[in-house]
Amino acid sequence: MIGYLVDQAHRPRGFVGWANGRLFALRPSNRKRNVWAVALLDVRPTDRVLEIGFGPGIAIAAFAARAVRGHVFGVDHSRAMVRQAARRNAAAIRAGRVHLVQASVERLPSFGDPLDAILAVNSVGFWPGPVERLGELRRLLRPGGRIALVSQPRCPGATRDTTARAAQELQDLLTRAGFTRPRVETLDLDPPVACVLAVNPAGGPS
Repeated sequence: MIGYLVDQAHRPRGFVGWANGRLFALRPSNRKRNVWAVALLDVRPTDRVLEIGFGPGIAIAAFAARAVRGHVFGVDHSRAMVRQAARRNAAAIRAGRVHLVQASVERLPSFGDPLDAILAVNSVGFWPGPVERLGELRRLLRPGGRIALVSQPRCPGATRDTTARAAQELQDLLTRAGFTRPRVETLDLDPPVACVLAVNPAGGPS
């Protein structure tokens, strides 16, 4: 049973997946965390942005409110989350400003022109070959484009130290993938949330 629930958190599906998504969307700490992370990326009106693992679509909606003349892309491997996020962002989808697809991080679709910003919240730990995946994401960004990786540890007994260790791991992954100028911001929730931001160097992807 525990293994099933863990799998549902990783890959929500069916009614249980839908219910989990509703729970995550309604939890105030999750809403605060996602909106905070979007604000840290300093999205501009014409930006093209991508979220990996968008869940119920809270951050997608926050991106769409900022990139009013840009485009917001989202990929999530859960069909239940795609449906839920699509309902939450229906108006922006109809306007052609938001595009959501069911896909995994290792099989991303084409996004056309280079992206300005990428966000991933509590999902990097599930990626196969995270350094390789981050390198692929870096190649999707324009030179100077930004990435934000967010971690709020959900393991039993998680503390500020747990969050600090998670932030250091994310920073190390980003550096190994070729990103520069990493910095860590922390949101004081229980447990604290770390957002590690970095930049695609001006020389562009290698």
